[in-house]
Amino acid sequence: MSKIYRIMAEEVAEKVCELALTANMYLPEDVKRALAEARSAEKMPLARSTYDEIIKNAELAAEKYMPICQDCGMAVLFVELGQDLHVEGGGLEEAINEGVRRAYRKGYLRKSVVSDPLVDRRNSGDNTPAVIHWRVVPGRSLDITITPKGMGSENMSRIFMLKPADGADGVIKSVVETVEQAGSNPCPPVVIGVGIGGNFETAPLAAKEALLVPYGERHPVSAYAQMEERILREVNRLGIGPAGIGGTVTALDAHIVTRPTHIAGMPVAVNLCCHALRHARGRIDGRAENE
Repeated sequence: MSKIYRIMAEEVAEKVCELALTANMYLPEDVKRALAEARSAEKMPLARSTYDEIIKNAELAAEKYMPICQDCGMAVLFVELGQDLHVEGGGLEEAINEGVRRAYRKGYLRKSVVSDPLVDRRNSGDNTPAVIHWRVVPGRSLDITITPKGMGSENMSRIFMLKPADGADGVIKSVVETVEQAGSNPCPPVVIGVGIGGNFETAPLAAKEALLVPYGERHPVSAYAQMEERILREVNRLGIGPAGIGGTVTALDAHIVTRPTHIAGMPVAVNLCCHALRHARGRIDGRAENE
């Protein structure tokens, strides 16, 4: 019989609080490297100086322990729960929301969640509920990735229900059109997450997961890796540039995540993120009863 391992709900709340604060105050190292390389590649003087301001903003946020962006986003979490793990002292979902609540109060982060989307758009006051995506996996650990997602770039994201015959060209055309129509609205330079396959609800989730692929990492399937590179080339030919002022680099990177799909369809989702691609990861290992 498998051992049962345990963690306390309070541990989860504290870990989520820590990760939410880290994500809002510090850009990941790969994102900082992407911005530095984009600045070096930029040919327009005004665009280069804009990159200087973007990089300086991230440096000041870390130095002063302040949010990178005034839109501290909805808290989106990807949670992998080990099937041998038992959470004690409270519910797991509530512990996660409590961690978000603590972080947004402790860090004086802007609280942007309204409890009702249309009739009564009253602010919930603590940036909850979080958006939580769950996976149950083998093991004894709880793995948490949090990515605060602002609505400026989220509003510019799209889903396309393509036909299989549209092929790679149809996918790339959809992505480029999405970025072109978005213009300056998603606060470029952008990172582009593309989900291909699944169905109407899972393609966008794949696209959001694609945003978390490390900078410069290409898809392991060469055909998709080539599509990522082609997307980058074609998007950067648009000349939108940082903050939409024109320039050489409009997209820092593009990543594709695929899912099995139906023989009659090829859903494609495009999830854009601004240059402040905020995320943080953490793990809590469970303890056996005698530990």
